[in-house]
Amino acid sequence: MGRYAPEHKDATRRRLIESSGRRFKRDGFDGAGISALVADAGLTNGAFYGHFASKNALIATVVSEQLAAQVAAVEALPLGLASVQAFVRNYLSPEHRDDPGNGCPSAALLDEISRQDVATRQAYTDGARAIIGAIERHLNAAGTHGARARAIGLFTLLVSSLQLARAVIDPELSDQILSSAYQNAMSLAGTSASPSSKPTHESQ
Repeated sequence: MGRYAPEHKDATRRRLIESSGRRFKRDGFDGAGISALVADAGLTNGAFYGHFASKNALIATVVSEQLAAQVAAVEALPLGLASVQAFVRNYLSPEHRDDPGNGCPSAALLDEISRQDVATRQAYTDGARAIIGAIERHLNAAGTHGARARAIGLFTLLVSSLQLARAVIDPELSDQILSSAYQNAMSLAGTSASPSSKPTHESQ
Protein backbone atom coordinates (compact mmCIF):
# COMPACT_ATOMS: atom_id res chain seq x y z
CA MET A 1 0.00 0.00 0.00
CA GLY A 2 1.28 3.45 -0.90
CA ARG A 3 2.35 5.97 1.68
CA TYR A 4 -0.14 8.57 0.50
CA ALA A 5 -3.81 8.29 -0.39
CA PRO A 6 -4.66 8.61 -4.11
CA GLU A 7 -6.29 11.99 -3.51
CA HIS A 8 -3.00 13.30 -2.08
CA LYS A 9 -1.16 12.24 -5.22
CA ASP A 10 -3.85 13.83 -7.38
CA ALA A 11 -3.61 17.10 -5.44
CA THR A 12 0.17 17.10 -5.75
CA ARG A 13 -0.05 16.48 -9.49
CA ARG A 14 -2.59 19.28 -9.82
CA ARG A 15 -0.31 21.68 -7.93
CA LEU A 16 2.60 20.79 -10.22
CA ILE A 17 0.51 21.34 -13.35
CA GLU A 18 -0.86 24.68 -12.17
CA SER A 19 2.45 26.10 -10.95
CA SER A 20 4.22 24.90 -14.12
CA GLY A 21 1.52 26.52 -16.24
CA ARG A 22 2.16 29.88 -14.61
CA ARG A 23 5.93 29.48 -14.95
CA PHE A 24 5.75 28.43 -18.61
CA LYS A 25 3.51 31.36 -19.51
CA ARG A 26 5.86 33.81 -17.79
CA ASP A 27 9.23 32.39 -18.84
CA GLY A 28 8.58 30.00 -21.74
CA PHE A 29 9.00 26.22 -21.88
CA ASP A 30 12.78 26.51 -21.79
CA GLY A 31 12.80 29.14 -19.05
CA ALA A 32 12.89 26.58 -16.25
CA GLY A 33 14.20 23.06 -15.81
CA ILE A 34 12.60 20.29 -13.79
CA SER A 35 14.37 21.43 -10.61
CA ALA A 36 12.76 24.87 -10.78
CA LEU A 37 9.37 23.47 -11.75
CA VAL A 38 9.21 21.07 -8.83
CA ALA A 39 10.51 23.75 -6.46
CA ASP A 40 7.63 26.00 -7.53
CA ALA A 41 5.25 23.21 -6.52
CA GLY A 42 7.09 22.46 -3.27
CA LEU A 43 8.30 19.05 -4.52
CA THR A 44 11.62 17.33 -5.12
CA ASN A 45 13.13 16.17 -8.40
CA GLY A 46 12.42 12.56 -7.50
CA ALA A 47 8.77 13.32 -6.85
CA PHE A 48 8.42 14.72 -10.38
CA TYR A 49 8.85 11.31 -11.98
CA GLY A 50 6.05 9.88 -9.89
CA HIS A 51 3.73 12.06 -11.95
CA PHE A 52 5.36 12.55 -15.37
CA ALA A 53 7.82 10.55 -17.43
CA SER A 54 9.51 13.68 -18.79
CA LYS A 55 9.31 17.44 -18.98
CA ASN A 56 7.75 17.06 -22.44
CA ALA A 57 4.95 15.00 -20.93
CA LEU A 58 4.34 17.75 -18.39
CA ILE A 59 4.30 20.39 -21.13
CA ALA A 60 1.68 18.48 -23.13
CA THR A 61 -0.48 18.08 -20.04
CA VAL A 62 -0.16 21.75 -19.09
CA VAL A 63 -1.14 22.86 -22.60
CA SER A 64 -4.15 20.55 -22.60
CA GLU A 65 -5.40 21.58 -19.19
CA GLN A 66 -4.77 25.30 -19.64
CA LEU A 67 -6.89 25.33 -22.78
CA ALA A 68 -9.55 23.11 -21.20
CA ALA A 69 -9.92 25.63 -18.38
CA GLN A 70 -10.28 28.45 -20.89
CA VAL A 71 -12.93 26.50 -22.81
CA ALA A 72 -14.84 25.79 -19.60
CA ALA A 73 -14.85 29.49 -18.73
CA VAL A 74 -16.31 30.42 -22.13
CA GLU A 75 -18.86 27.61 -22.02
CA ALA A 76 -20.00 28.69 -18.54
CA LEU A 77 -21.13 32.07 -19.89
CA PRO A 78 -24.79 32.48 -20.91
CA LEU A 79 -25.14 31.86 -24.64
CA GLY A 80 -25.20 34.97 -26.78
CA LEU A 81 -23.33 38.01 -28.03
CA ALA A 82 -23.29 39.71 -24.64
CA SER A 83 -21.07 36.92 -23.35
CA VAL A 84 -18.79 37.17 -26.39
CA GLN A 85 -18.46 40.89 -25.73
CA ALA A 86 -17.61 40.28 -22.07
CA PHE A 87 -15.05 37.60 -22.97
CA VAL A 88 -13.39 39.84 -25.57
CA ARG A 89 -13.34 42.85 -23.24
CA ASN A 90 -11.73 40.82 -20.48
CA TYR A 91 -9.27 39.13 -22.82
CA LEU A 92 -8.06 42.44 -24.24
CA SER A 93 -7.78 44.14 -20.86
CA PRO A 94 -4.59 45.80 -19.60
CA GLU A 95 -4.73 43.42 -16.62
CA HIS A 96 -4.51 40.39 -18.91
CA ARG A 97 -1.75 41.97 -20.96
CA ASP A 98 0.30 42.65 -17.83
CA ASP A 99 -0.19 39.23 -16.20
CA PRO A 100 0.76 36.50 -18.70
CA GLY A 101 1.34 33.94 -15.96
CA ASN A 102 -2.37 33.87 -15.14
CA GLY A 103 -3.65 34.47 -18.64
CA CYS A 104 -4.28 32.81 -21.98
CA PRO A 105 -1.85 30.01 -22.88
CA SER A 106 -2.12 30.80 -26.58
CA ALA A 107 -0.98 34.41 -26.29
CA ALA A 108 1.88 33.42 -24.00
CA LEU A 109 3.14 30.28 -25.72
CA LEU A 110 1.89 30.02 -29.31
CA ASP A 111 5.25 30.68 -30.95
CA GLU A 112 6.84 27.97 -28.80
CA ILE A 113 4.12 25.37 -29.26
CA SER A 114 4.87 25.14 -32.97
CA ARG A 115 8.36 23.89 -32.04
CA GLN A 116 7.23 21.27 -29.52
CA ASP A 117 6.74 17.54 -30.03
CA VAL A 118 3.70 15.94 -31.65
CA ALA A 119 1.96 15.25 -28.33
CA THR A 120 2.06 18.91 -27.30
CA ARG A 121 1.00 20.11 -30.74
CA GLN A 122 -1.88 17.63 -30.72
CA ALA A 123 -2.92 18.82 -27.26
CA TYR A 124 -2.87 22.39 -28.53
CA THR A 125 -4.78 21.50 -31.69
CA ASP A 126 -7.53 19.83 -29.66
CA GLY A 127 -7.71 22.77 -27.28
CA ALA A 128 -7.75 25.40 -30.00
CA ARG A 129 -10.52 23.52 -31.80
CA ALA A 130 -12.51 23.43 -28.57
CA ILE A 131 -12.15 27.14 -27.81
CA ILE A 132 -13.15 28.03 -31.36
CA GLY A 133 -16.15 25.73 -30.98
CA ALA A 134 -17.14 27.38 -27.71
CA ILE A 135 -17.05 30.84 -29.30
CA GLU A 136 -18.93 29.51 -32.33
CA ARG A 137 -21.76 28.22 -30.11
CA HIS A 138 -22.25 31.69 -28.65
CA LEU A 139 -22.35 33.23 -32.12
CA ASN A 140 -24.74 30.57 -33.42
CA ALA A 141 -27.06 31.17 -30.47
CA ALA A 142 -27.20 34.83 -31.47
CA GLY A 143 -27.99 33.95 -35.09
CA THR A 144 -24.69 35.35 -36.35
CA HIS A 145 -24.07 34.53 -40.01
CA GLY A 146 -20.92 32.53 -40.73
CA ALA A 147 -20.38 31.74 -37.06
CA ARG A 148 -17.54 29.25 -37.62
CA ALA A 149 -15.42 31.58 -39.72
CA ARG A 150 -16.11 34.46 -37.36
CA ALA A 151 -15.14 32.35 -34.34
CA ILE A 152 -11.82 31.41 -35.96
CA GLY A 153 -11.22 35.04 -36.86
CA LEU A 154 -12.04 36.21 -33.34
CA PHE A 155 -9.71 33.74 -31.68
CA THR A 156 -6.91 34.64 -34.09
CA LEU A 157 -7.48 38.36 -33.59
CA LEU A 158 -7.49 38.10 -29.80
CA VAL A 159 -4.31 36.05 -29.54
CA SER A 160 -2.27 38.04 -32.05
CA SER A 161 -3.42 41.40 -30.68
CA LEU A 162 -2.49 40.48 -27.13
CA GLN A 163 0.91 39.26 -28.29
CA LEU A 164 1.52 42.55 -30.10
CA ALA A 165 0.34 44.62 -27.15
CA ARG A 166 2.80 42.78 -24.92
CA ALA A 167 5.69 43.08 -27.38
CA VAL A 168 5.79 46.85 -27.81
CA ILE A 169 7.44 49.01 -25.14
CA ASP A 170 5.38 52.15 -25.79
CA PRO A 171 2.53 52.03 -23.22
CA GLU A 172 0.31 54.34 -25.26
CA LEU A 173 0.70 52.25 -28.40
CA SER A 174 0.04 49.08 -26.42
CA ASP A 175 -3.22 50.53 -25.07
CA GLN A 176 -4.20 51.61 -28.58
CA ILE A 177 -3.60 48.09 -29.87
CA LEU A 178 -5.94 46.67 -27.21
CA SER A 179 -8.61 49.28 -27.87
CA SER A 180 -8.46 48.87 -31.65
CA ALA A 181 -8.52 45.09 -31.36
CA TYR A 182 -11.63 45.32 -29.17
CA GLN A 183 -13.46 47.43 -31.75
CA ASN A 184 -12.43 45.08 -34.57
CA ALA A 185 -13.39 42.00 -32.56
CA MET A 186 -16.85 43.36 -31.87
CA SER A 187 -17.33 44.11 -35.55
CA LEU A 188 -16.19 40.59 -36.42
CA ALA A 189 -18.56 39.11 -33.85
CA GLY A 190 -21.48 40.85 -35.52
CA THR A 191 -22.15 43.35 -32.76
CA SER A 192 -21.04 46.89 -32.16
CA ALA A 193 -18.99 48.55 -29.47
CA SER A 194 -19.37 52.17 -28.55
CA PRO A 195 -16.22 54.28 -28.88
CA SER A 196 -16.19 54.70 -25.11
CA SER A 197 -16.13 50.95 -24.56
CA LYS A 198 -12.64 49.75 -23.86
CA PRO A 199 -11.10 46.69 -22.24
CA THR A 200 -10.56 47.39 -18.57
CA HIS A 201 -11.52 44.22 -16.72
CA GLU A 202 -9.55 41.18 -15.71
CA SER A 203 -8.93 38.48 -18.29
CA GLN A 204 -10.69 35.17 -18.51
